Amino acid sequence: MELTNALQKFAITYKKDTPTNLKIVDFYLVYIMLSGIFQFIYMATVGTFPYNAFLAGFISTVGSFVLAVNLRIQTNGQNKDMFKTISPERSFADFVICSLLLHFFCVNYIG
Repeated sequence: MELTNALQKFAITYKKDTPTNLKIVDFYLVYIMLSGIFQFIYMATVGTFPYNAFLAGFISTVGSFVLAVNLRIQTNGQNKDMFKTISPERSFADFVICSLLLHFFCVNYIG
């Protein structure tokens, strides 16, 4: 009973107070997390024959999640005092450049 009330209050507050750009980043975080879970379950059930491919995919998923969390932290309006010199546009540019580098290394790791 208390859990459902807490979840309902959280959902209402989240919909009302969270800006749209943070909701989009949150949706991306959920997608990346589910993708990593699916990769791990697939590896556990099917096997690890192309182990390089599994490692590259899983590292890409974890790295993308970490980069997106950093993007969310830096673009959150409540954290403006912590990131005074970093604009949201710069945060997004950093995210894009680091994502490109991450995926470049992951593709090269596959072989």
